[in-house]
Amino acid sequence: MADSATSSDLLKNSTLYREFLAEREEIMRHKWLESEKAGADIGFEEALTDWMVNHRSQWRKRRQAERATA
Repeated sequence: MADSATSSDLLKNSTLYREFLAEREEIMRHKWLESEKAGADIGFEEALTDWMVNHRSQWRKRRQAERATA
């Protein structure tokens, strides 16, 4: 059980994992906004694809800039 707790703590403290969670949150926000515009749920796949093509690059640049100033 102690090994499991340690692994869980390592995962939660991982920069990569935190970035994954932040990116997922942005995708879910994008899904909600685009679904509202469409008047129906556009689904995760469509939201993911649209966000990656149209927003991911700028989002990552902003995240990097925020980390550089922090």
